[in-house]
Amino acid sequence: MHELAVTTSILDLALQHAKKAPITDVHLVIGQLSSVMDDSVQFYWDIISQDTAAEGSQLHFRRIPAEFQCQKCHARYPLRGEDFTCPVCQSTEVSIVAGEEFYLEAIDVDEKESIR
Repeated sequence: MHELAVTTSILDLALQHAKKAPITDVHLVIGQLSSVMDDSVQFYWDIISQDTAAEGSQLHFRRIPAEFQCQKCHARYPLRGEDFTCPVCQSTEVSIVAGEEFYLEAIDVDEKESIR
């Protein structure tokens, strides 16, 4: 259900930046470790964007893979299944360096339509 709240926030931000111009496309970045589900965001978007400048706009999702860095040997590596262990030194002291993202990357507007 938290997708409704984050989708509402994304819509509010997109509308604010579009300045009443019709929004054609919305580009979102979602990390692999984020709990945000593309299908749920799309579902809520289709409902809450009705009767706004974003109605009928297309959502585009760009997924960022999870990446870790070992705190002992400083190796960087991608997530392998559910194993967070450093593949170089076997340490479990690691930090997440990518994969938790969720943000609005860009919006496309129909400037010709907004001039009319």
